Amino acid sequence: MSKTHLISTKRLSLVILAISAAMASTLLFGCTDTADKRGEAGKAVQAEPQQIEVEPVRDCPKPTNDEDEVGADTRERPVRTDAEADASEASDAESTAVPVIAITEDFRESFDHGPKGAEYQKYIVLHDTEGKSDAASVIDWWDSNGNLVAAHFIVNKDGSIWQCVPLDRIAHHAGYGDTGHNEQYSISEDGRDDMKGSSPIGGAFADYGMNGSSIGIEMVHVSGEDDYPEAQLDALDALIAYIDDYYGFESEIIDHKAWRSGNSDTSPEFADFLQSYQTKRKHA
Repeated sequence: MSKTHLISTKRLSLVILAISAAMASTLLFGCTDTADKRGEAGKAVQAEPQQIEVEPVRDCPKPTNDEDEVGADTRERPVRTDAEADASEASDAESTAVPVIAITEDFRESFDHGPKGAEYQKYIVLHDTEGKSDAASVIDWWDSNGNLVAAHFIVNKDGSIWQCVPLDRIAHHAGYGDTGHNEQYSISEDGRDDMKGSSPIGGAFADYGMNGSSIGIEMVHVSGEDDYPEAQLDALDALIAYIDDYYGFESEIIDHKAWRSGNSDTSPEFADFLQSYQTKRKHA
């Protein structure tokens, strides 16, 4: 082989090496640049304001030992189609979803009448405000009239929800019930309720145990004058689901007149909705 041919071959090798180095550098720069852009995008997403929700703590089952965990990972499983997998994921998400709900809190000291831990919670009592004023005005009126009466929640006609008593505190929303109802509803007057502002009626209405074992929800509504808008009912659906999720069990749903006969709430136009809430926990 001639000297000239050897030099040409070496030059060709050098050229190939130079091209390879340039391509590697370009690829490395491109990957680094892409990673930087992804990092910046991730930071941008994190920087966006997020709605913060308080969710009940759920206990997750854990393997009893390492062998159980390994066995769970290595067992043969039937192959599922994409459609089956999607349906399963949707079902799991639906069964474990925590209700998303916006609540305006306006707690007043005069509304708090004692402790009500989860072990005492048994009922959700539905009421009508029998007035057209919105929740904010109702709360102000409750606080100013000296009766020390309030419910835990008020649901406006537009679907907005206001809370003025914490779930783990007693509110005076049910008052005195029919004599014998403490026994009928398996509740008692155990001293947790300070009973401030209450005036014994006696006779046919002597029992006072419901406040200490329930959550009270008022709906802005006047009996016989208007309907319950869909937005209000949807909000009530979500609120009941939220209360169920908060406690981890379903409280029995009744209306005020079930506890105290002769009361007007809930109204006759709510009768079908009440039945639906008691059977399906939704208005429809």
